[in-house]
Amino acid sequence: MSSDVRFTDFKSDVQPTWCPGCGDFGTMNGMMKALANTGNDPDNTFVVAGIGCSGKIGTYMRSYALHGVHGRALPVGTGVKLANPDLEVMVAGGDGDGYSIGAGHFVHAVRRNVDMTYVVMDNRIYGLTKGQASPTSRSDFETSTTPEGPSQPPVNPLALALASGATFIAQSFSSDSQRHTEIVQQAIEHDGFGFVNVFSPCVTFNDVDTYNYFRDAIVDLDETNHSPNDRESAKDKILEADKEYMGVIYQDDESVPYSERHGIDSNMSEIPDGAPEGAMDLVREFY
Repeated sequence: MSSDVRFTDFKSDVQPTWCPGCGDFGTMNGMMKALANTGNDPDNTFVVAGIGCSGKIGTYMRSYALHGVHGRALPVGTGVKLANPDLEVMVAGGDGDGYSIGAGHFVHAVRRNVDMTYVVMDNRIYGLTKGQASPTSRSDFETSTTPEGPSQPPVNPLALALASGATFIAQSFSSDSQRHTEIVQQAIEHDGFGFVNVFSPCVTFNDVDTYNYFRDAIVDLDETNHSPNDRESAKDKILEADKEYMGVIYQDDESVPYSERHGIDSNMSEIPDGAPEGAMDLVREFY
């Protein structure tokens, strides 16, 4: 790891094709700044992404990267981290990618507590496919395919994470550059699975959950008396239906990552005679 790296070192030469004003620009910039602030560099960073607008992020960042299939980014990230524990693994996704077809993988990634970071760009809509309701869309949110709204409550990803045994749960806003960077940095530094749900507005298809809406609605937990180490307090905050919180909602300071629990400290890519002892037992456990 290098102490001289700048966040611009993580920028690739490929220009993003996101819509002008898309929240994903701010989300990505914060991710790059957080990686640089924690002493990482492109040579020890692996970014995994799924499908959707967020799935392009590995192309726009200079690091090792894999653009996976819909909902499957977390299993890939898990495999990368266990195969090479020395890599800083960051998984990026969207609310459709992570909380719909990828919801099952999300639950199990949380409970395994592999030491990696999961950043979800939550714009509460399917943007890449032209504006259908997503798992986090409001029940009355009208779209071309749900003209009267989805008629079902939105998924609460923070509650899902807490119920699955998460050791780090946070929420940020892509437009608040400093706080977003700080929150992602805390997720990276956490020993275990660092989950950050990011309010990342879609300026093209979502005219409800806008920048102005979030600016007015967000309550910064740093300005309250909330203790992120208090699980009951975190549960209460998460279940407050009328609040949009930003900050670290829950963190278990006693978290023990998966690799430490199972004694995984070898880089499998550097072992010429095959997998280390016990590797096949891990494969059987996962599959």
